[in-house]
Amino acid sequence: MKILIMSDSHNNIETMLETVAIESPELILHLGDHDRDCAPIECEYPEIPLRSVRGNCDRSSENLDVDEFTFGGKRFFMTHGHIYGVKFGYSRVIGAASSRGADILLFGHTHIQYCANYEGLIVINPGSIGMGEKTYAILEFMNGVPTWKIKKRK
Repeated sequence: MKILIMSDSHNNIETMLETVAIESPELILHLGDHDRDCAPIECEYPEIPLRSVRGNCDRSSENLDVDEFTFGGKRFFMTHGHIYGVKFGYSRVIGAASSRGADILLFGHTHIQYCANYEGLIVINPGSIGMGEKTYAILEFMNGVPTWKIKKRK
């Protein structure tokens, strides 16, 4: 199973669509800031499930600030991160995910990619697909074991 994780698209829909075409994921996750950018992806790739959360720039969004779900036998906690103050450190968002029994924490907001295994909690910030280096994350499950990496678009 292959999951494409993007955040902070900021209207860069073309890069998002190209990334989906290149990666051919089985699930797409968008971590906010311009969650409306997901609509063209849903139109172009209706067969790929897509989940997204509201970012600090998504004031009129109907999406939630946090989405919790299970996929591939792992419990996910995804948020944009602004409500947890991730620009000032990750302890609050890690604490929130840990207290909810998450296996995988996904957040954005900082535009800075980050991947770590924090005491068994996989923590991923894919950076920004829409600005700067244009990065995203891939999370794959091989025989139930997750592997993850940050990738850059040109």
